[in-house]
Amino acid sequence: MTLSSNPQRRLIDQFDRAVVVGLGATGFSVVRYLRSKGLAVSVVDSRSKPPIATQLFKDFPEVNSSFGSFASPEAQKIIDCADLLIVSPGVALSTPELLEAKKRGAILVGDIELFIQENEADLIAITGSNGKSTVTTLVGEMAAAAGKKPLVAGNIGLPVLDAITDDVEYDLAVLELSSFQLETTNTIGARTATILNISADHMDRYASFGDYVLAKARVLKGSKIAVLPSHDSGVSQITTSNDIVRFSLQEPQAECDFGLHRTQGKRWLLSGSRKIMQLRDVPLVGTHNISNVLAAFALLADFKLDIAPMVRAVKNFKGLSHRMQTVAQTNGVVWVNDSKATNIGATASALKSLEQPIIWIAGGEGKGADFNELAELDSTQIKHLITLGRDGDQIAKVFAKRLPINSVKTLNEAVLLAAELAVKGDLVLLSPACASFDMFANYVERGEQFVECVTALTSAKLRKGA
Repeated sequence: MTLSSNPQRRLIDQFDRAVVVGLGATGFSVVRYLRSKGLAVSVVDSRSKPPIATQLFKDFPEVNSSFGSFASPEAQKIIDCADLLIVSPGVALSTPELLEAKKRGAILVGDIELFIQENEADLIAITGSNGKSTVTTLVGEMAAAAGKKPLVAGNIGLPVLDAITDDVEYDLAVLELSSFQLETTNTIGARTATILNISADHMDRYASFGDYVLAKARVLKGSKIAVLPSHDSGVSQITTSNDIVRFSLQEPQAECDFGLHRTQGKRWLLSGSRKIMQLRDVPLVGTHNISNVLAAFALLADFKLDIAPMVRAVKNFKGLSHRMQTVAQTNGVVWVNDSKATNIGATASALKSLEQPIIWIAGGEGKGADFNELAELDSTQIKHLITLGRDGDQIAKVFAKRLPINSVKTLNEAVLLAAELAVKGDLVLLSPACASFDMFANYVERGEQFVECVTALTSAKLRKGA
């Protein structure tokens, strides 16, 4: 069956049954949505015990399921009978069973595509290798402060289809979109869409960096305005027919662009030639976060909202946990948790944005990344490198002749060693440049353990009067 050329005709109106591939939070939200629309639903998952299986059996006992392998006879029978497959972001489209289904004519989409076909509100779409959660959250808070009712969802917070199923009231959809989610969309059609930056990530899933860039570029398809960084080698590979608004840490080149300006010893965020707010009033750590704030203003510019409440929202924004989060300042040493830096680009951005001497903690599961890309960093600010995790030694090799390096086995050991090395004026930065799955459940658990270790250490020093 082929997809109708009529854009007003939704997929759910063309089918009476569907298969959900992958039963995580997204997959379960798809089941809820499809059942609320009256479609018969089956679920397959390559895991023998998907995390939401018990809830699925309880809430939807009528749903047929097969767990353990997509290649099992039971799962294969379910997939072979399906003309519509809703694929969760964690399942690669290169999975043999999905390739075979597509070859025979089945339609493969994700939850974002279903949401777009239902959504009637203005849409802001946000992607990028780094910073998208911060920008998505900030845009939502700025829009709310200016009187909008935003839905902040996608790759952050609420699964988008839950908003439809639960009749959430909103007049602006602000979506964080990963490359995996974008792979299963046709046309985003956002009012404003951004690619904040592109650096190598998920190279264990993509055949090439070019394929990764193409996945990110899908966010611009059908969108009115493209908000793009002025200087990003990855984004510069993309051509688009959208109206373009640029943002950078330099002077704006056009009245529609956003940037920085210094005058009389003060630095200002600008919209064209108009001053928005002073740089010193942005509470976030690092110059890359200034870029994120500029991107947020640029994404909302076309809506002509009152600027004053949006500025107040920025001033009150404390950032997100595990993203350049200051967790302690003791004896002149600042401790920063950037556990969300799960790729080279995020860590490079963090290191470039800091001006203090840095004791850097890095390592974990590299996801097939080439750490030689870090060799281009100016390492003069890095006093010491502490590595851990499965691929920590690969990072150490890059800096072996440039930095003093120690390897440790646990995060607690890393914190204790950093405390011995740090002196007044230093900044201890956990920015792994790696995923966490070799040692932790996720980056959140890694970041929380770092905070616990730092808190225990600094509290002990305070009790001793150090």
